[in-house]
Amino acid sequence: MPIYTRGGDKGRTSLAGGIRVPKNHCRIEANGAIDEANSFIGLLRTKLGDDHPWQERLYTVQMGLMHTMSHIATLPESPRPSNAPRVEDGAAFCEAWMVEMTQEMGESTEFILPGQTEVSSLCHIVRATIRRSERALCSAVEEGGVEAWIAAYINRLSDLFFTLARYDGFKANLPEEKVRPFRFSKETR
Repeated sequence: MPIYTRGGDKGRTSLAGGIRVPKNHCRIEANGAIDEANSFIGLLRTKLGDDHPWQERLYTVQMGLMHTMSHIATLPESPRPSNAPRVEDGAAFCEAWMVEMTQEMGESTEFILPGQTEVSSLCHIVRATIRRSERALCSAVEEGGVEAWIAAYINRLSDLFFTLARYDGFKANLPEEKVRPFRFSKETR
């Protein structure tokens, strides 16, 4: 059976349950950016090597993204709910990992230029792609039917990849190229 169906030749595609929507629907846009981020995480994992301490956790993130995409692609009125696992602990998973790294390197209150190492740069690419997904997801959240854990997980993932980028540079003993402080620090919120 061929991979092509010709069903999308006129600019429409199917969400879960067969509901047809334009290819620029907010849920398709969000999942497209998540798919890109997941592909970049795959590239990152190949750059790290099989024995790198991040491998298992990055695999968990990739699987979590696949499950999350299934839930994003399922409208509330879908005749079939998603049977993918719910990644309700995704935000907490990211937070715990970030705490480990920031305890070692310290927190940042400044914007940082992407760079330092190839791994750090890939982490920033993932972060930026996840942020794009989050922007697209906002429209779906406003429409309703997007569970709160999804938005929290996607938001926390961008923070995680920012922290991973910083941590890789820290482990390489490279200075961060700082731009300016964040407008609000945690103390002023």
